Amino acid sequence: MMTKVSPNATPWLAVSALVIVLDQLTKEWVLKALPEYQAVPVIEGFWNWYRSYNTGAAFSFLSDAGGWQKWMFTALAFVISGLLTVWLSRTPRRDWRTAAPFALVIGGALGNVIDRLRHGHVVDFIQWHWQDHAWPAFNVADSAIVVGAIGIALFGLLQGKQAKEAR
Repeated sequence: MMTKVSPNATPWLAVSALVIVLDQLTKEWVLKALPEYQAVPVIEGFWNWYRSYNTGAAFSFLSDAGGWQKWMFTALAFVISGLLTVWLSRTPRRDWRTAAPFALVIGGALGNVIDRLRHGHVVDFIQWHWQDHAWPAFNVADSAIVVGAIGIALFGLLQGKQAKEAR
């Protein structure tokens, strides 16, 4: 007796590829068009283009660690992306609540890895601010990672709650 195998969610890796392409295209534009460390207002009082570089992780974590962190963050991104890809292969294709966040995190992580390997740092350029308070600059890859992580947490909690209610 043969059982029907449901198609897995690996085609969602196309979303990862799209994130990588958008991330790298925007960073190429930034490197060609924006001055370093100078705010270029997009929406006065709220949003600037601000070309900067991050050798660390989120919020410049470990940015002054001496260089070893480049390899640690690169390895970590590959491990996380590999793990999420395996999970995608075990996820039903129709389960977009699981697949989309995984794909966003993979694309964002690999987009920043490309920067680390090409430039030795990550190129950041989106800066939100309010009066004298500025949020650290970020990029498309960072945005995908954050949205994906929120999706994993939010949908994971919802699925856990639904499973608990079903008992």
